[in-house]
Amino acid sequence: MSDSITTDRELADQEAVQKTGAQAPATPEGDNKATPPSSRKRLIALLGAAVVLAGAAYGGYYYTEGRYHQETDDAYVSGNLVQLTPQVTGTVIAVNTDDTQIVKQGDPVVTLDPADAKLALANAEAQLGQTVRRVSGLYVNNDFYAANVAQREADLARARDDLRRREAVADTGAVSAEDIAHARDAVSVAQAALDAARQQGEANHALTDRTTVEQHPDVQAAAAKVRTAWLAYARDTLPAPVTGYVAQRRVQVGQRVAPGTPLMAIVPLDGVWVDANFKEVQLKHMRIGQKVTLTSDVYGRRARYHGRIEGFSA
Repeated sequence: MSDSITTDRELADQEAVQKTGAQAPATPEGDNKATPPSSRKRLIALLGAAVVLAGAAYGGYYYTEGRYHQETDDAYVSGNLVQLTPQVTGTVIAVNTDDTQIVKQGDPVVTLDPADAKLALANAEAQLGQTVRRVSGLYVNNDFYAANVAQREADLARARDDLRRREAVADTGAVSAEDIAHARDAVSVAQAALDAARQQGEANHALTDRTTVEQHPDVQAAAAKVRTAWLAYARDTLPAPVTGYVAQRRVQVGQRVAPGTPLMAIVPLDGVWVDANFKEVQLKHMRIGQKVTLTSDVYGRRARYHGRIEGFSA
């Protein structure tokens, strides 16, 4: 048999239950601090209002501004790789820069052995001098051939006079027929010599007329060979074509290089651009010239760069 203790309040509760026919709800132990229903409803209402306001704000932003902006993370920086290549064959005797170093436009970067080119230039200059002297002699010969023609004309005139005098006294018997024949032959010889002198003069004039020593074709051809040799000599020094940073250096001192061999690349960082990849639906409203804002992973979103759309890849 177990003992049972009943308090006065429990007896009162039992009597109330008997009168009303209902039992009092049991209160679980430890639930004395439950949230009132009014506070819970207030929290749910505030949370719903915040969600509605956030949705309305985003909708307003999208329809007023957001739908006119497109973003992508698939973008990278591009730039020109200016290749440094020789135009002549030669042996490298000096390399004045290395990877990651900056060079300015016109600075000598690579030097080839100029010995062969220097000899070729000297030979071309000597041939030019020889050609100028020979062509100058052609102009001097014009006067020589003119004097020769005058001499031949005088010889022809004298031969004709001798023939005329002999023919005048032929009837008197003072001159034999043989002398007259010799005089006629002398006239023919003088005429042939005059014709030959005139042809020589015309041939020489054909080489010199309507031109000067400087503009003569032979002189121009020799001068062109000098320029070609000078270019080959000057191209033994390879200057930097642009200002930028050296990359992909492949050349070494002592290396024998041929025209077109890539020696190194120079990257001009003042002319870079960004290639960005968008989806087709994003390109619908994008146009050339529109403003663009860019951020870099290196510097974070605080550093912003501004640009414009330059074009679309085909």
